[in-house]
Amino acid sequence: MSTRLLRWAWLGTVPYMRGWQLQSALAEARRGGRLADDVVLMLEHPPVYTMGRNGEERHLCRGVDALRAAGPDYVEVDRGGSVTFHGPGQLVAYPIIDLASIFPIARHPAHGDINRYLRALEASIIDTARSYGLITQRRPPYTGVWVGNSKLAAIGVKLSRGITTHGLALNVCTDLQWFDYIVPCGIDGASVASLQTLGARELQPVDVAPVLAANLARAFDAECTEADSALRGLIRSVPADGVAAA
Repeated sequence: MSTRLLRWAWLGTVPYMRGWQLQSALAEARRGGRLADDVVLMLEHPPVYTMGRNGEERHLCRGVDALRAAGPDYVEVDRGGSVTFHGPGQLVAYPIIDLASIFPIARHPAHGDINRYLRALEASIIDTARSYGLITQRRPPYTGVWVGNSKLAAIGVKLSRGITTHGLALNVCTDLQWFDYIVPCGIDGASVASLQTLGARELQPVDVAPVLAANLARAFDAECTEADSALRGLIRSVPADGVAAA
């Protein structure tokens, strides 16, 4: 029986729209069979606020103009969830996976179980935090990973024609003041945390990326391996000419 692989690639700092474009292209390649294995892209974004499908205007607190005046861009996206911030010091992971092959639904072979997928993403973050001596937890009914009332990692995903895009954002050493402009993830009264504020200092996203990749692979019952030349070549081949829907 063949071993399922999860190939991960560290991309460094990538503008948000370019990251979205890469996800779309890789999702189409995975869907069409040109990408043989599941993939997770690991990166940081320059400062940007993104609003998901479930967001409300009140979650912006001071409004879009105030967000942009502070410096970051503002992008409305097709993932679930509300508004969040991405920026330096935050590890963003975008799994591009064939969901039904990992979390099948009985009698529905073309569909994957999105709830099991979300729980697997949470588990991978919890295990990653534990590797740095930190105890975190889920907080039903909200999606994400928490320490008390403070959210360490946000999750927002999209499933289209069997393939996942978007993913998770783990605050490593993020400047948490950026979250003052929004209601993070649309959850009133919630605050945010980072690995750094919780005591795991001297870490950068690039340090945490292989740990998170290994834990994602474990949660997906896959073997973790770095990107091969074929995947790297596919990433380089994606032209920077806009964003296609995945």
